[in-house]
Amino acid sequence: MSDSAPKTDIIETDVLVIGGGTGGPMAAIKAKEANPKLRVLVMEKANVKRSGAISMGMDGLNNAVVPGYATPEQYVKEITVANDGVVHQKAVMAYATGSFPMIQYLDRLGVKFEKDGSGEYNMRKVHHMGTYVLPMPEGHNVKKVLYRQLRRLQVAVTNRYMATRLLKGPDGAIAGAVGVNTRTGEFLVVRAKTVVLACGAAGRLGLPASGYLFGTYENAANCGDGYAMAYHAGAELANLECYQINPLIKDYNGPSCAYVTGPFGGYTANNKGDRFIECDYWSGQMMLEFWRELQSGAGPVYLKMDHLAEETISEIETILHTNERPSRGRFHERRGNDYRKRPVEMHISEIGFCSGHSASGVWVDENARTTIPGLYAVGDMASVPHNYMLGAFVNGGIAGADAADYCANVDLPAYDEGFLRDEQERVLAPTRREDGLTPFEMEFKTRRLVNDYLEPPKVTAKMEIAQRRFAEVREDLSELSARDPHELLRALEMQSILDCADMAAAASLYRTESRWGFYHLRVDHPETDNANWFCHTMLYKDAQGRMSHRKREIDPYVVPVRDDEMAAYHQLRVKTPVAAE
Repeated sequence: MSDSAPKTDIIETDVLVIGGGTGGPMAAIKAKEANPKLRVLVMEKANVKRSGAISMGMDGLNNAVVPGYATPEQYVKEITVANDGVVHQKAVMAYATGSFPMIQYLDRLGVKFEKDGSGEYNMRKVHHMGTYVLPMPEGHNVKKVLYRQLRRLQVAVTNRYMATRLLKGPDGAIAGAVGVNTRTGEFLVVRAKTVVLACGAAGRLGLPASGYLFGTYENAANCGDGYAMAYHAGAELANLECYQINPLIKDYNGPSCAYVTGPFGGYTANNKGDRFIECDYWSGQMMLEFWRELQSGAGPVYLKMDHLAEETISEIETILHTNERPSRGRFHERRGNDYRKRPVEMHISEIGFCSGHSASGVWVDENARTTIPGLYAVGDMASVPHNYMLGAFVNGGIAGADAADYCANVDLPAYDEGFLRDEQERVLAPTRREDGLTPFEMEFKTRRLVNDYLEPPKVTAKMEIAQRRFAEVREDLSELSARDPHELLRALEMQSILDCADMAAAASLYRTESRWGFYHLRVDHPETDNANWFCHTMLYKDAQGRMSHRKREIDPYVVPVRDDEMAAYHQLRVKTPVAAE
């Protein structure tokens, strides 16, 4: 690539949405519906038609609050208990009240949900207390439906542009973003009145047991870009020590899908075939029991379905092998796995950041607003716990509508042209080197260090070593080399991964207690300390550019939770093992 000044286009919009997966398109749609005259642009580093964590669809809604089965108040209580009380309930309530209207909206657009003979939504129970699972046997059409709506509303889309940094105005409010084309290396500066970050989880953080860089539990394209951009812009991030860790099929980068199999009678079992946890709903406490069973003589752990009837197993296969991860069926076939003959071995995923499956993300309030005026965050990268796909839709819609209102009261802000020049030099630096370290080499080293030193159970000395080693990797960025725009994309992603690794270590060291079961299990501080740590831990970049922390008080609950109710998720282990039937 040339050393001459990079080609740079500058465009203007009202609402810029970064990320074209789940929450991003819905934010754009709802902003446009709120004010059809608004200029709305979606920036996506892949292609909006098949990007994001639901690129192949989804097999069900994990957190549907449907009248007759649950109330918003019941859901808020469940999520509060599942997260040891450390939640911003107003944001959870905003999701809960918006859940059913969003399901109905998606239904009208053509997203297909399972219904019973009378046409009602066919809800299933998996959670510890409530009933919130709505299957989607034909959920492979979700992205197509979203894309059609984007076209219908004339939302502008820029595919193959990766956002690298956010722009801010003289008053500290958001002013747009800088993007680089992943095919040509050309730059795009988008001046905007408001920005919605919808970049997904930091799923490419830990290294999968397979050793494959892109064999991650989460969509491998979701590598923490949004977390890094928010951090460098000065936004606060919450509870990053609360990792995402999930049960998955051994050697396969997909979920075990107890959400799908549980309502049909499948369950998690040990090597004796005994069920050892009462509820397969993903929580930190469930993962702790899962990990303990793996470490014991009762491991490995399995997903047990061989006791089910043939018609039941066939229905499970139809759902699991045609939605979200169609490769699942081929994997089992080549492994000789048959749900009818023996259980499927399970394991624990690599670590990541994801509010969809835990509680760590860019801090947002009940309107999806971050701590920077004009900046919103939605989906797996926002701090609303246990978002999942429906949460991305609901909070994306909330952000889009609020962003439309915000635009009506602000002018298009200026931005610092010196910052832009510096950012272009940072981005292009790897292309100036004819030889050096490849992005893949540096990424593998960073993520191997994450596994070596940051995985739970967390040890203080190990995390301190991690910080020193990450600093060494950061020094090596001066040797990072990219031969073409595709490698430049990987080089930029690698730097986001390194930023997230630093944040994971710093946040985990800051909270000197254990909380959220396996997600933040500190060997040196094994007890939960509500006297000092019943709070949100906020991580941010201070005026000197240092990674800093503060505590944020938990706002008064809108749904009271008694002390005896708060312990419900700590009682998941089956007291007397039940033999498999």
